[in-house]
Amino acid sequence: MRQRVLSLGQDYWVTDDSGNKVFLVDGRVLAFRRTFELKGTRGEVYVVARKKLFALRNTMVIKVGGAHAATVHKKLFSPIRHSFTIALADGERWTARGDLIEKNYTLEGPQGVVAQTSHKWFRIRDSYGVEIYYPDIPLALAIVVCIDELVAAERGRE
Repeated sequence: MRQRVLSLGQDYWVTDDSGNKVFLVDGRVLAFRRTFELKGTRGEVYVVARKKLFALRNTMVIKVGGAHAATVHKKLFSPIRHSFTIALADGERWTARGDLIEKNYTLEGPQGVVAQTSHKWFRIRDSYGVEIYYPDIPLALAIVVCIDELVAAERGRE
């Protein structure tokens, strides 16, 4: 992925190993709250994610086809490493742990590693790699983008 902070109106392409455009992360300009859509190459919308307005901690809600798919939020207490909890609509829970500011972290679910990200894989500024092992690639990618957005929002407050 090539981007640093998802800001209002910022769009960027997610490419595959060969450099082919696969998904467009479309940051919504006229949204009241942070919102993005994950679109395919023909403009089809796979996922819509919005930041919750009123929440105890930074939270984003992901919808697929208008139905709730996942909620991503920062853990309340994580003294050593940044950590996020992902609650899928089917009740499954994932965690994201690691150096989230440097974009080197692992998403894990009950069956093991779901996705890994690394800034170290790339020398290009504002780029990092995402290795996804979960079958629903758009959902897993949207979760990665949500985590990136929440980390960036938190960094903006500090």
